[in-house]
Amino acid sequence: MTTGFFSDERCFWHAGGNYVFTLPVGGLVQPAFGGLPENPETKRRLKNLMEVTGLLDDLDRRGPAEVTREDLLRVHPAAYLDEFKRLSDAGGGELGLRTPFAAGGFEIAKISAGLAKGAVSAVVTGELPNAYALSRPPGHHCLPDFPNGFCLLANIAIAIEAAKADHGLGRVAIIDWDVHHGNGSEGIFYERDDVLTISLHQDGNYPTDTGAVTDRGRGAGLGCNINVPLPAGTGHKAYLAAMDRIVLPALDRFQPDLIVVACGYDAAVVDPLARMQATAETFRDMTLRVKDAANRLCGGKLVLVHEGGYSEVYVPFAGHATIAALSGSSIEAPDPLAAAVAARQPKGRFEAFLLDEVEALATEIFATG
Repeated sequence: MTTGFFSDERCFWHAGGNYVFTLPVGGLVQPAFGGLPENPETKRRLKNLMEVTGLLDDLDRRGPAEVTREDLLRVHPAAYLDEFKRLSDAGGGELGLRTPFAAGGFEIAKISAGLAKGAVSAVVTGELPNAYALSRPPGHHCLPDFPNGFCLLANIAIAIEAAKADHGLGRVAIIDWDVHHGNGSEGIFYERDDVLTISLHQDGNYPTDTGAVTDRGRGAGLGCNINVPLPAGTGHKAYLAAMDRIVLPALDRFQPDLIVVACGYDAAVVDPLARMQATAETFRDMTLRVKDAANRLCGGKLVLVHEGGYSEVYVPFAGHATIAALSGSSIEAPDPLAAAVAARQPKGRFEAFLLDEVEALATEIFATG
């Protein structure tokens, strides 16, 4: 069986508002070409690279599943959906924090959620062994009634709830290695014991007031939320240590029926919205570790859903390495910055400090259950 790859050209047509980087234009903020850093080129160039190397030919290419209003209402209140749709039909607007959209933004966001839904459904039913959804706009920051951080619908949560309703899906583990805290997924499932949420993120990046290691869930969900706030500068070895010392043991304890990765590439060394030192090799090796865990725990059922990543030159290579690892393809796209990023990796006392920080986080997390 072949890894599924879910994409849709219309997702690349999602447009933001009148922004410069993350600031709205006005006052002393001058207009500039490019707008938001969340633009289509990182994802489009990933797909283009896969087509040029031939990796796409090794995948089962598919489009989105239909997302119904019932699917959306399992996560988002009707008032939010209605206002989103109203503004979208009126030519676009903005809801929440840093979530502008143009005309048709509601329909495009539904397509993005449909890519995640289709990928999860196909894997849960055994139609595909694993899958990758090239979703845009992203979703892991979106709360039920408050979109933020470029995220307009909670793609992964919508897909999980649909699979629970349609296919009887049981326990799900979400691993979020986007560099920003997965506050949306955390908030949606914070009081649930059937979904384990794990977020590896740069400490204090975005949102600045969430993602603490002490936030472990509430009520029935106590212990089912794990935050791994990593220091700025964390590189390849410490990321893999966090996977080995925290993520994989947590998966073994939880025993999921499905693993979903919120797969952002903004922890990469050249990303403009973060200060981490992950490499294409880091993403490949994290994928291989999670794939092995899925094979061991839940019959290989694994879905990666694309989230952030804002370097147009580097995201394609990090994504290519990830998807090749997921699919088992031998086709490679050698990292053109490999020597440069290797030279920037933490060394000496700083590397030792980072590894000690991971060990301290592991001790704190597992000491509290």
